[in-house]
Amino acid sequence: MTCSSLKQKSLRLWVSYLAIQDSVDGDPCKFVLWSRGSEERFMLQASSASIKMTWVETISMLLETQNNFLSGYLRSAARRHRGYSRRGNYRRSSAPWETDTTSMSILTRNGSETPEPVTATVTGCIPSWLQGTLLRNGPGLFSIGDSEYNHWFDGMALIHSFTFTNGEVTYRSRFLRSETFKRNMKAERIVVTEFGTLVYPDPCSSIWSRTLTHMRNLVPDFTDNNLVNIVRYGRDYYASSEVNYINQIDPVTLETVGRTNYRDHISLNLATAHPHYDDEGNTYNMGTAIMGFGRPKYIIFKVPADTSDEEKKKKPALRRVQLVGSIPVRSVLSPSYFHSFAMTQNYFVFVEQPFKLDIFKLATAYVRGVTLGSCLRYDKEDTTLFHVVDRRTGKAVSTRYYGDAFVVFHHVNAYEDGDHHVVLDLISYRNSNLYEMFYIRNLKLETSSFIEANKDFSPPVCQRYVLPLHAHTESPRGSNLVTLTDTTATAVVQEDGSVYCRPDALFEGLELPAINYNFNAKKYRYFYGSRVDWSPHPNKMAKVISSADPRGVVPGELLPIRAGVILSSVVSPDPSISPFLLVLDAKTFTEIARASVPASVHMDLHGHFIPAANAV
Repeated sequence: MTCSSLKQKSLRLWVSYLAIQDSVDGDPCKFVLWSRGSEERFMLQASSASIKMTWVETISMLLETQNNFLSGYLRSAARRHRGYSRRGNYRRSSAPWETDTTSMSILTRNGSETPEPVTATVTGCIPSWLQGTLLRNGPGLFSIGDSEYNHWFDGMALIHSFTFTNGEVTYRSRFLRSETFKRNMKAERIVVTEFGTLVYPDPCSSIWSRTLTHMRNLVPDFTDNNLVNIVRYGRDYYASSEVNYINQIDPVTLETVGRTNYRDHISLNLATAHPHYDDEGNTYNMGTAIMGFGRPKYIIFKVPADTSDEEKKKKPALRRVQLVGSIPVRSVLSPSYFHSFAMTQNYFVFVEQPFKLDIFKLATAYVRGVTLGSCLRYDKEDTTLFHVVDRRTGKAVSTRYYGDAFVVFHHVNAYEDGDHHVVLDLISYRNSNLYEMFYIRNLKLETSSFIEANKDFSPPVCQRYVLPLHAHTESPRGSNLVTLTDTTATAVVQEDGSVYCRPDALFEGLELPAINYNFNAKKYRYFYGSRVDWSPHPNKMAKVISSADPRGVVPGELLPIRAGVILSSVVSPDPSISPFLLVLDAKTFTEIARASVPASVHMDLHGHFIPAANAV
């Protein structure tokens, strides 16, 4: 029977034929998986009897709940099986990014790579001092063979570069050659589970191949499809997302150098794609240790600036990672999800929000036939806990700061105002519906349908919290410890000595915040961002009118360059409008220049500017 003619009964048959034998020759650590139909056996040995029992119980649960994890597969089985050849693979075709000619949303259409540099057409005048390379990262491939991703954050990473040399601009792009990308391309279909897309094994593969696929997924590993940002460790540059894998790239050619696993250097499972850099060039980042490292905790670590010395350049920059401190998780089975954190001159500020990762759901996601994204939950009745950690000692201050429930993805900045206050600016939401908006099925809706489907969307609000450092056990109960005169934020001492903080709402409808990085962790006056109306993508730049294109374009994240300009990669759903890099005056927000690119440029997420060695 070929895969194209498989029926529901036969799809279930291979699971029904599996059995487990949990006693082998009296060895308490051994167990056997075997097929009733073929009498094939596969012996496994755990490191201890308790570990063996965990495996046996989990696999037994897998077999008992076969209908759950097959139901999602069966819904699309007929369509998928038509794409299989007799060898069990999808029919060969040219590269998927070369064959997608459908007129989808600007966000969901497949991008293409331009591996060799092309020269952009510059109108206006690019400042002569602007020398260097802007690297950008984001999802760019949403279907492979006959298989499609469900969520925008699942798409294969596409790296872009804009290089400035003496007033000229060149552009190039490459898909990140992650292990995930290579496996998908080899199979000519999606074979690695992503945030919103669950992958099942090929039913035409051998019984043991399918069994091992399920067993690997019982202990969740993560994709290395690093599509969120470009981060620097030492002198090395990495494509990064929020998992334990990062992929080093060559910042000139954009070729993938190789994969690094955080866990080989420091005990963590997740790490942000938004680190901080100090004036000496050191990198600070945060992650979460949730499995295999004792009680779950949040980790703060540092990678020194001089990590990538010439004689050891082939070794990963993380080889000299330093543990700065750790923060215990408030709820052991539900660590907080976080996309970024804040830093001042003397403190780290971590927001432990009630948007949480359910560890049990994560561990059983594959068995239950649900995506990793479904393991996140928001508890609007819970509180937010602000942790203030001394950068010198790695220890949290004794005061516990609380606030109402909210969701935060991006921090704007944080700084110390005098000796007594930490000021924290961030973009907050009243719910976690933002992730729901980015499911591909939503992005393909007409505007009116999209608005109706997402009517419960909470718009982003820039809020300022003030955390008083002078709070102590003798502080008068009920008193507001904020003494700053330029904010309405409050921090009121509670009966138990904790401090309850309420924010000052600064602005509504702004996302992807950015600042002149000269002022990171310092008192500042301006920040920039993209205005978000009823759309899943930014549709205008804050305060920008004179540089808006009347034909309709979509600006990417604004990236202020320290010497006084702002860069933004701009794309359009209209194929007659060339993508371009916009250069704005940071003070007046007027257009200085634009570099029109004679190639396909896809919508991206975040990026990093690398000044040329001889740049001013």
